[in-house]
Amino acid sequence: MKKGRIIFLNGVTSAGKTSIVEALQRQKDIFFYVVANDLFQEMVGDNYLRENYWKYLSEVIIMMYHTAKLYSDMGKNVLIDGILVEKDEIKPHYHQLLEILKDNPLDIVEVYCPLDICRQRNIARGDRYETQSHEQHALMAENIRYSVRVDTSVYSSEECAETIIRELFH
Repeated sequence: MKKGRIIFLNGVTSAGKTSIVEALQRQKDIFFYVVANDLFQEMVGDNYLRENYWKYLSEVIIMMYHTAKLYSDMGKNVLIDGILVEKDEIKPHYHQLLEILKDNPLDIVEVYCPLDICRQRNIARGDRYETQSHEQHALMAENIRYSVRVDTSVYSSEECAETIIRELFH
Protein backbone atom coordinates (compact mmCIF):
# COMPACT_ATOMS: atom_id res chain seq x y z
CA MET A 1 0.00 0.00 0.00
CA LYS A 2 1.27 3.46 -0.90
CA LYS A 3 1.86 5.61 2.19
CA GLY A 4 0.05 8.89 2.58
CA ARG A 5 1.94 12.18 2.58
CA ILE A 6 2.60 13.89 5.90
CA ILE A 7 2.74 17.66 5.76
CA PHE A 8 4.01 19.30 8.96
CA LEU A 9 3.02 22.97 9.22
CA ASN A 10 5.64 24.43 11.56
CA GLY A 11 5.29 27.89 13.05
CA VAL A 12 4.66 29.88 16.19
CA THR A 13 1.19 30.53 17.56
CA SER A 14 -0.87 32.96 15.44
CA ALA A 15 1.40 32.47 12.42
CA GLY A 16 -1.62 31.08 10.55
CA LYS A 17 -1.13 27.30 10.62
CA THR A 18 -4.72 26.40 11.54
CA SER A 19 -6.14 28.76 8.90
CA ILE A 20 -3.95 27.02 6.30
CA VAL A 21 -5.13 23.62 7.59
CA GLU A 22 -8.73 24.74 7.08
CA ALA A 23 -7.93 25.98 3.57
CA LEU A 24 -6.21 22.70 2.72
CA GLN A 25 -9.20 20.72 3.98
CA ARG A 26 -11.43 22.67 1.57
CA GLN A 27 -9.42 21.27 -1.35
CA LYS A 28 -11.50 19.04 -3.61
CA ASP A 29 -8.76 16.82 -5.03
CA ILE A 30 -6.68 16.03 -1.93
CA PHE A 31 -8.06 14.94 1.43
CA PHE A 32 -6.10 15.29 4.66
CA TYR A 33 -6.60 14.01 8.18
CA VAL A 34 -5.35 16.47 10.81
CA VAL A 35 -3.38 15.98 13.98
CA ALA A 36 -2.55 19.09 15.98
CA ASN A 37 -0.60 20.05 19.08
CA ASP A 38 -3.70 21.76 20.51
CA LEU A 39 -5.89 18.68 19.98
CA PHE A 40 -3.39 16.32 21.55
CA GLN A 41 -2.69 18.70 24.44
CA GLU A 42 -6.39 18.47 25.31
CA MET A 43 -5.86 14.75 25.99
CA VAL A 44 -3.88 15.69 29.10
CA GLY A 45 -5.77 17.00 32.10
CA ASP A 46 -5.13 20.63 33.03
CA ASN A 47 -3.97 19.62 36.50
CA TYR A 48 -1.15 17.54 34.96
CA LEU A 49 -0.18 20.32 32.57
CA ARG A 50 -0.03 22.77 35.48
CA GLU A 51 2.07 20.27 37.43
CA ASN A 52 4.65 19.65 34.69
CA TYR A 53 3.68 21.20 31.36
CA TRP A 54 6.69 20.18 29.28
CA LYS A 55 6.84 16.61 30.57
CA TYR A 56 3.25 15.85 29.57
CA LEU A 57 3.26 17.96 26.42
CA SER A 58 6.41 16.25 25.15
CA GLU A 59 4.86 12.81 25.72
CA VAL A 60 1.67 13.70 23.87
CA ILE A 61 3.59 15.31 20.97
CA ILE A 62 5.49 12.06 20.42
CA MET A 63 2.14 10.20 20.46
CA MET A 64 0.88 12.69 17.86
CA TYR A 65 3.78 11.80 15.54
CA HIS A 66 3.05 8.09 15.92
CA THR A 67 -0.61 8.81 15.11
CA ALA A 68 0.41 10.67 11.94
CA LYS A 69 2.61 7.68 11.03
CA LEU A 70 -0.31 5.29 11.50
CA TYR A 71 -2.53 7.32 9.17
CA SER A 72 0.25 7.55 6.59
CA ASP A 73 0.92 3.81 6.82
CA MET A 74 -2.79 3.30 6.04
CA GLY A 75 -2.42 5.37 2.86
CA LYS A 76 -3.98 8.56 4.27
CA ASN A 77 -2.57 12.07 3.83
CA VAL A 78 -1.97 13.85 7.13
CA LEU A 79 -1.48 17.45 8.19
CA ILE A 80 0.39 18.13 11.41
CA ASP A 81 -0.42 21.54 12.89
CA GLY A 82 2.43 22.10 15.30
CA ILE A 83 5.70 23.66 16.29
CA LEU A 84 9.10 22.03 16.51
CA VAL A 85 10.59 23.24 19.78
CA GLU A 86 13.74 22.28 21.62
CA LYS A 87 13.20 22.05 25.38
CA ASP A 88 15.22 19.78 27.63
CA GLU A 89 12.18 17.53 28.11
CA ILE A 90 11.76 16.90 24.38
CA LYS A 91 15.29 17.23 22.94
CA PRO A 92 16.11 16.36 20.26
CA HIS A 93 12.56 17.10 19.11
CA TYR A 94 13.24 17.64 15.40
CA HIS A 95 15.39 14.50 15.22
CA GLN A 96 12.72 12.47 17.04
CA LEU A 97 10.19 13.56 14.40
CA LEU A 98 12.55 12.52 11.61
CA GLU A 99 13.27 9.17 13.28
CA ILE A 100 9.60 8.31 13.89
CA LEU A 101 8.64 9.26 10.32
CA LYS A 102 11.81 8.07 8.55
CA ASP A 103 9.90 5.56 6.41
CA ASN A 104 7.04 7.92 5.57
CA PRO A 105 6.85 10.74 3.01
CA LEU A 106 7.30 13.86 5.18
CA ASP A 107 7.45 17.48 4.12
CA ILE A 108 7.89 20.30 6.60
CA VAL A 109 6.38 23.64 5.68
CA GLU A 110 7.62 26.80 7.35
CA VAL A 111 4.59 28.93 8.18
CA TYR A 112 6.18 32.33 8.58
CA CYS A 113 4.72 35.54 9.94
CA PRO A 114 6.69 38.43 11.46
CA LEU A 115 6.57 38.26 15.25
CA ASP A 116 5.07 41.75 15.61
CA ILE A 117 2.11 40.68 13.47
CA CYS A 118 1.76 37.45 15.49
CA ARG A 119 1.71 39.57 18.64
CA GLN A 120 -1.11 41.69 17.19
CA ARG A 121 -3.00 38.52 16.24
CA ASN A 122 -2.52 37.11 19.76
CA ILE A 123 -4.05 40.27 21.25
CA ALA A 124 -6.97 40.19 18.79
CA ARG A 125 -7.64 36.49 19.43
CA GLY A 126 -7.79 36.87 23.17
CA ASP A 127 -7.03 33.18 23.79
CA ARG A 128 -3.25 33.62 23.63
CA TYR A 129 -1.06 35.92 25.62
CA GLU A 130 0.65 38.80 23.87
CA THR A 131 4.23 37.50 23.94
CA GLN A 132 3.45 33.83 23.32
CA SER A 133 4.74 33.83 19.72
CA HIS A 134 8.00 35.50 20.77
CA GLU A 135 8.51 32.93 23.53
CA GLN A 136 7.84 30.03 21.16
CA HIS A 137 10.18 31.49 18.55
CA ALA A 138 12.99 31.46 21.11
CA LEU A 139 12.39 27.72 21.64
CA MET A 140 12.06 26.69 17.97
CA ALA A 141 14.36 24.01 16.65
CA GLU A 142 17.11 25.25 14.38
CA ASN A 143 18.40 23.96 11.05
CA ILE A 144 15.07 22.48 10.00
CA ARG A 145 15.02 21.24 6.43
CA TYR A 146 11.92 22.85 4.94
CA SER A 147 10.27 21.76 1.70
CA VAL A 148 8.20 24.95 1.32
CA ARG A 149 7.93 28.35 3.02
CA VAL A 150 4.73 30.38 3.10
CA ASP A 151 4.31 33.89 4.52
CA THR A 152 0.88 34.57 6.02
CA SER A 153 1.59 38.28 6.38
CA VAL A 154 1.76 38.57 2.60
CA TYR A 155 -0.56 35.81 1.34
CA SER A 156 -3.99 34.60 2.43
CA SER A 157 -4.47 31.13 3.90
CA GLU A 158 -6.01 30.01 0.61
CA GLU A 159 -2.99 31.28 -1.34
CA CYS A 160 -0.64 29.55 1.10
CA ALA A 161 -2.62 26.30 0.73
CA GLU A 162 -2.43 26.61 -3.06
CA THR A 163 1.35 27.11 -2.84
CA ILE A 164 1.71 24.01 -0.65
CA ILE A 165 -0.38 21.88 -3.02
CA ARG A 166 1.42 23.20 -6.11
CA GLU A 167 4.90 22.71 -4.64
CA LEU A 168 4.35 19.34 -2.99
CA PHE A 169 1.73 17.56 -5.10
CA HIS A 170 2.23 18.74 -8.70
